[in-house]
Amino acid sequence: MKFDIRPTANPVSEKDRAARLVDPGFGRVFTDHMAIVRYTQGKGWHDARVESRANFPLDPAMAVLHYAQEIFEGLKAYRRDDGGVNLFRPDANARRFRQSADRMAMAQLPESVFIDAVEQVVRIDRAWIPGGEGSLYLRPFMIASEVFLGVKPSSEYIFAVIASSVGSYFKGGPAPVSIWVSENYTRAAIGGTGAVKCGGNYAASLRAQAEAIEHGCDQVVFLDAVERRYIEELGGMNVFFAFDDGSLLTPPLGTILPGITRDSIIALARDAGTRVREEPYTIDQWRADAASGRLKEAFACGTAAVISPIGKVRSTSGDFLINGGAAGPVAMGLRKQLVDIQYGRAADPHNWIVKVF
Repeated sequence: MKFDIRPTANPVSEKDRAARLVDPGFGRVFTDHMAIVRYTQGKGWHDARVESRANFPLDPAMAVLHYAQEIFEGLKAYRRDDGGVNLFRPDANARRFRQSADRMAMAQLPESVFIDAVEQVVRIDRAWIPGGEGSLYLRPFMIASEVFLGVKPSSEYIFAVIASSVGSYFKGGPAPVSIWVSENYTRAAIGGTGAVKCGGNYAASLRAQAEAIEHGCDQVVFLDAVERRYIEELGGMNVFFAFDDGSLLTPPLGTILPGITRDSIIALARDAGTRVREEPYTIDQWRADAASGRLKEAFACGTAAVISPIGKVRSTSGDFLINGGAAGPVAMGLRKQLVDIQYGRAADPHNWIVKVF
């Protein structure tokens, strides 16, 4: 499939773009273009193009508005010191996107089309990539676009990629976050959509996140839906635990999102000879191991923040600190190693980097 490239006739001026890139924050500064591919049952994927970023015309009966057939991904483009641009593991995002589509009964986009769409947006909006530790956050997504009222898979879809200039997630370096243990809400159950990157999962997490903020915490961590004991993941990040024997533990896949940052951390840790366990871990174990000193660090991970140290855990059963509430060497060491690969400052032992330029 070949993309029809239609550069915008009214790009943001170089002066205005430079002003927006001074302090772009996260997810609020958008580039000039987007990629779009449409799907129609019986015709397949068609009309691939890159064009001016613009609003979609939405019929009030469009399926996504009523039955929530929607999936998305998140990845970044990084500017190297030599001026080139890297993508980090776009094949993994493309593969997970197809898996999400399959679970949501949506048309499956070929992985090659996903990657090409992402690369086309990076090429045409290269000037929007901030310098330093900034990056271009790419948001591929798919929505059900058939106009009908009835519970069935849509026969039409829109796949699109938009891009947002983002700065460093943490100003002054990653600061330890505080976590609220959700006891009233669960994120996913076996057989559900916990492993899918769909908007509904995030919508369902927002009340629990609001509860965390009400208790003075930065993030919420969810327990399993059956026994309400086992740690699953944060509202939008996977979680790791580092112990005094040098090992790492992370909850097993099944009801949690198979994070690409999570998978990369596991690979890098094992490269270094670290024993990594993908095993269930209860909130009571977390509390006891933090008290005894057996647990040295805990950290969350995801595309946006890479790694966030966890300094404090709060719940109705009481609070506890991890590593005195400070960031630890395991989390920070893994974060530096991963970021250096992404920006092309270190060797890439797993061939994760795709050079767009």
